[in-house]
Amino acid sequence: MTWTSSAGLSLTDPVPADLRARWVREGLCPGLDLHSLFLERVREDPGHEAVADGRGSLDRAALAARVRRAAAALAARGCGERDVIGVLLPDGRDAVAVELAAAALGAVSLPVPHGRPRADVRSLLGRSRAALVVTDPSRADDVEGTPALVVDTASLDPDGPFAHTGVPEPVRPDPESPARFLVSSGSQGQPSMVAYSHNAVAGGRGNYVGALLSGPGPARALVLVPLASSFGSLGIVALVRHGATLIVPGRFDPVAALRAVERHRPTHLVGVPTMLRRVALMREGADVSSLRMVVASGAPLHREVRDLCARRFGRPVVNVYGSTDGVNCHTGHDPDAWEPGMAGRPDPAVTDIRVCDPRGRPLPGGEVGEIRARGPMTPLCHVADPGLDAERRDPEGWVRTGDAGRLDADGVLWVVDRLRRTVIRGGVNLFPAEVERALNAHPALGEAQCVPVPDPDLGERMCACVCPLPGVDPPSPRELISHLREGHGVDTRALPEHVVFLPALPLGPTGKVCTATLSRMAAEAVGDRPNALPGGP
Repeated sequence: MTWTSSAGLSLTDPVPADLRARWVREGLCPGLDLHSLFLERVREDPGHEAVADGRGSLDRAALAARVRRAAAALAARGCGERDVIGVLLPDGRDAVAVELAAAALGAVSLPVPHGRPRADVRSLLGRSRAALVVTDPSRADDVEGTPALVVDTASLDPDGPFAHTGVPEPVRPDPESPARFLVSSGSQGQPSMVAYSHNAVAGGRGNYVGALLSGPGPARALVLVPLASSFGSLGIVALVRHGATLIVPGRFDPVAALRAVERHRPTHLVGVPTMLRRVALMREGADVSSLRMVVASGAPLHREVRDLCARRFGRPVVNVYGSTDGVNCHTGHDPDAWEPGMAGRPDPAVTDIRVCDPRGRPLPGGEVGEIRARGPMTPLCHVADPGLDAERRDPEGWVRTGDAGRLDADGVLWVVDRLRRTVIRGGVNLFPAEVERALNAHPALGEAQCVPVPDPDLGERMCACVCPLPGVDPPSPRELISHLREGHGVDTRALPEHVVFLPALPLGPTGKVCTATLSRMAAEAVGDRPNALPGGP
């Protein structure tokens, strides 16, 4: 299937159409657009709390009214079917309302995390050929080149400027047409966009979110990551497909997050491991008894973070392995069995997963190869980037994750490392994951991540960027090498050759460690120093 936007942007889906149709027949995808699904939730219980943010709470009926006003505002600016609409708003009711309003018009939403730098915002809007961007006054100057609708906190209120604007009749777009462009974290470079259909968002992604939200009583999800991020997209899925209450505390702050747990009584706490760790370290005695589960994704989960969160919150910690490109697996079926590197048992209702050799041939169980995925959550394609599609999709629609993994005898997926995140030292590929797991186990370190730094002789060397715990004497480089080699048996060839001490790792706009920024900081700190760690490779 090929879909073309009103501005001429073409998207082609390599997944066979009969396979997409089969997933609908089997009930794995709803066969409805996001706005229609939302209206079903409203009809079920209009008074049920839908969204809680820094401005208070809205029930489903009040949110639906806000969606209608947002749709009227978009239509008044000429937006309609097959338009791409950028959404550059802080997390909260208006960001949710505008995204659902775009779906009601048959348009495609492009949510952009509010903290994205100006260059990224303009690049995303330009490459997507957005017809309009909805933003707030604080970012109005950053969207030059794209028509903008600037809204403040009162614009979509019942007595706001769009209260009496004519509301267009909702459109029922093809559920296999694009609903949302998910933006990659860009932690290793320029962010890319991936087009997801209504069925892929509400179906495949909805099935994994439903598995996590299952339990007694209504679910209430406190989402620490931006709703506009790939991981954060589970927020609108939880609201629209499963009727969960979406709690968005705003810009991440560990103290505020802990207070939000006590105030809003969520059943699920959702965040990147770095965020969850910082919340768990807060010494405030907040009541966290409402929690049923802590959900970690967006970055590798280390044992120390998992154990810290399990002790602090007293609830299971579920690790979700996934990517914007279209792969997902989680440990929700048995959180206590988790070990470092375990991604969980693949769910065909979400996506089938195979491990392949470089030619794309499935490997026997136990052998390490590239993880590939295809299923109800598989996206349509990358947006305005045929080169990336050629690199990361095969002709039958399988997603090439770029991750090394294996399937064990029980069908459980293990992630060995991210193939794209390597250090190439003199032609030898080094994978940082094992080193990072061992560093994060050091009792004096709070956080650690390894990045490549340029080297005139070998091309790259591995640099460990570490953050000592407050009030603790930092270990010396010699002590770190001993900890890695003798305490954890790290192969000598994989040992870092530089160490940079930092007060905290830099976070990107999605809450993940920004690898690009960290690499730049490490390169500046290392400079032209030779190998700094005795006993290294």
